[in-house]
Formats: sequence, structure tokens, C-alpha cells
Amino acid sequence: MSERTSADAAGGVTVLGLGAMGTALARTLLAAGHPVTVWNRTRARAEALAAEGATVADTPEAATAANPLVIVCVLDYAAVRQTLEPAAAALAGRTLVNLTNGTPAQAGETAAWATGHGADYLDGGIMAIPPMIGHPGATLLYSGSRAAFDTHQRTLERFGVAAYLDKDPGAAPLYDIALLSAMYGLFGGALHAIALVGPGEGRATEFTSTLLFPWLQAMMASVPEFARQLDTGDFDSRSANSNLAMQAAAFGNLFDTSEAAGVDPLLLRPMEQLLRRAVAEGHGDRDVPALGTLLRTERR
Repeated sequence: MSERTSADAAGGVTVLGLGAMGTALARTLLAAGHPVTVWNRTRARAEALAAEGATVADTPEAATAANPLVIVCVLDYAAVRQTLEPAAAALAGRTLVNLTNGTPAQAGETAAWATGHGADYLDGGIMAIPPMIGHPGATLLYSGSRAAFDTHQRTLERFGVAAYLDKDPGAAPLYDIALLSAMYGLFGGALHAIALVGPGEGRATEFTSTLLFPWLQAMMASVPEFARQLDTGDFDSRSANSNLAMQAAAFGNLFDTSEAAGVDPLLLRPMEQLLRRAVAEGHGDRDVPALGTLLRTERR
């Protein structure tokens, strides 16, 4: 471990933004022994952390000037700029870690702005909910300055697994959005399934624990093979078992059953449309991962 990284182990950190996530980040740092300076637009939230040892700054500029590592976690990138614009002069020589959810393009724009004011910049994606911060299961994605990540890695690991992706600051928000997309797809399918069985009187709980959750776990085991097929372009290895033409033909049963049960099949329609398109374009004898080739509007 370098002296620089070792010195960072309990160095001072500034946290800008004290919503549920920002508060969890600040509390985790305080619990680990870091001197923490906080700022929030609504001062009452900051004062609550003062009782736990945090220093409350009056302005974003004062908070930014207080420590070499500055973490901002607010509602969106517009709020990031609103928070940091008054503190731009204080950014020089500091590392700015932006843990606000946004897009790769927004990350690139913010990185250019921050580095233009003399800061090292890391963008991040938090793959956790606030109670998970600092506990097993939390993973945070980072991209941007590798030197900044290496310098502050031990501090960033206070929050959870710290995964550095790429020098492109847009990599972390891209992977964040990709993972959230998978999550929402899974949640949507699960909610539709539970609606079908008719929640109430414990039916949803029993169905989920005994059938739905084990089924989803078993199906998730196929995802690494999907990825391999998309990487290699080999979509025929499992087609004899469950090709797209067969699945498209049977998909109507999902609609008929849903409508008969009084459940809106709106969450199923995009997959049905994609299956029909795949068959129409000659992919009917291929496997499910071939659908992934139809989703991109441009080729890399």
C-alpha cells in the first residue's frame, strides 16, 4: 500500500447532499473514524449529523474547501451543478466523487467541468439502498480518474465493494443503468406473476417463497450463457429446446390468461412484440439471446 493510500485510510471527507443516501454515506464515514464535513440545502438534516461528530459547513464552498475528498450525492445532475457552481474555485487540487444517478453523457459533461476547475473526477453508481451502505451486499461502481480511485480506494471501500470500471467517466452510470434495467425487468415480471395468482390471504407470500423465487433463481442461471452467446454470436446451441418461433406462438397464452384474471398484460407486451419481430426477421430457429441483437439501434 502506498503512503498516499495509507494516509487516506482515515482522512477527512466532505459530503454534499444529505438525503437518505447521502446521510448513509456520511454516517458510514463517521463510524469508520473519518473527520466528516457536511452540507445540505436544508440545514436541519446537517445538524442531525453534527450530534454524531460531523462538522456542518454553511456553504458548499466552505464544505468543499475543508477536505481533499469531496463526495456529492444529490437528486440529479442539475442539482450537482447547482451545488458545485458556487464552490468551483475550491475544487482545485481536490478529488470530486459524484454518486448521483444520471446518464453517461451527463457524467462526461460534469467530468469536463470539474477537471476544468482543477479537480480529479470520479463518477459512481451505487448498487445498494441506503441501509446497505457499509454492510455486505453493497457495491459501488466507479469510473474516471484511476489515480483518484487508487488514492482514495480504502475510503471508498467503507461504503461497500468498490469496483473501478474504466477511465471513461460515463462507464459507471452506463453500468448502473444497465443493472437497474435488469432489476426493473425482474421486478416487473415478478409483480405480474404475483398479480396473476391473486394476492391476499397469504397466497402471494406462499407462491413467492415456494415457487416464484426458486423458479427465478433457476432461470437466472441461464444468464451467463446468454452473455456468452451474445459475445460469440452463437445463438443456435440451445434452439432445439426452446426456439423463438415456439415461444412466440405460445406467448398468446400469457395474454389470454392475464386478461381472464383481470390483470393488465402491459408488462408483457414489449417481449411479445420483440418475439414476433424476431420470427418475422428470420430468427425463429434461434435461442432467446438472439433477441438481444434486435435491441441495439446501432452496431458498435
